[in-house]
Amino acid sequence: MVFMAGVEEGIFPSQMAMDEGDRLDEERRLCYVGMTRAMKQLYITYAESRRIYGRENFARPSRFIKEIPSEYVQEIRLKAQVTAPTNRFSNRINSAISDSRNRPVRAVAGHESGFSIGQRVMHFKFGEGKVIDLEGNGEQAVIEVNFDDVGRKRLKIAFARLEKV
Repeated sequence: MVFMAGVEEGIFPSQMAMDEGDRLDEERRLCYVGMTRAMKQLYITYAESRRIYGRENFARPSRFIKEIPSEYVQEIRLKAQVTAPTNRFSNRINSAISDSRNRPVRAVAGHESGFSIGQRVMHFKFGEGKVIDLEGNGEQAVIEVNFDDVGRKRLKIAFARLEKV
């Protein structure tokens, strides 16, 4: 059984390898070697968001994953469960986890709009992306999407013309 973690664009392959073609081929070879070491099971993991140097980055799965024929891939997505961390120096548990803007982070299973966090969507101008936040209801509802090509965008759902992928 082999586990390959951090298989994201910018990490594996590294940003330096993506800038230099021959290094990219070497990292592709290393990925292949790692995969072929699996005798029965191969697990490839990637983070959809990662905090690096104090900044939150929204990563895309590595191009190496996309190169694996689809009949050999079984995607497993865990349902996000947000829990408050415990402080070992205190018995008090924080009531909410906050993101970088000090808003409560919520695990939303579904929204009245029909969209849900983690869902892939398509926008006519920004392309394909993943829903990372939903706020409000009705005409004022806002969706935040991390688009593959242009990054994070906050859009009013009523005007966004998003399609589920």
